[in-house]
Amino acid sequence: MNDEEGLQHCADGLKRILPLCEKLGMTLTMELLNSKIDHEDYMCDRSDWGIALCDLIESDNFKLLYDIYHMQIMEGDVVRTIETYHRYIGHYHTAGVPGRHELDTTQELYYPRIAKAIADTGFTGYVAHEFMPTAAGFATLQDAQRIFAGA
Repeated sequence: MNDEEGLQHCADGLKRILPLCEKLGMTLTMELLNSKIDHEDYMCDRSDWGIALCDLIESDNFKLLYDIYHMQIMEGDVVRTIETYHRYIGHYHTAGVPGRHELDTTQELYYPRIAKAIADTGFTGYVAHEFMPTAAGFATLQDAQRIFAGA
């Protein structure tokens, strides 16, 4: 099906379960994933599609999970997207690009700037680090924690 039809089907289905989320005070999140490498045919693969879904649903109990790794692959412009659309984002995932590795100088993203952009929006939730370490896992996890703590 095309994106518009998929968007409407998704909104219709989610609207059926959102009253329960609202009643329980829960926020339902939909993850933005890439369809270029990891999730072929996934429709929620661009920020604008996810934002259109949020606008169709019209509930404070529905947000996007902004996966920085996936959105760098699909559209780039990560910092501007965070700054512009943060009100739609309920959670963040990090990982280096390419390869979902550490947040270090071998990656194309500069995470200290991304962490600052997230902090500057007033975000107080959690940022999850999803990665496949190439070195000692705990040491690189501590590096990621240091990057975000300094934001």
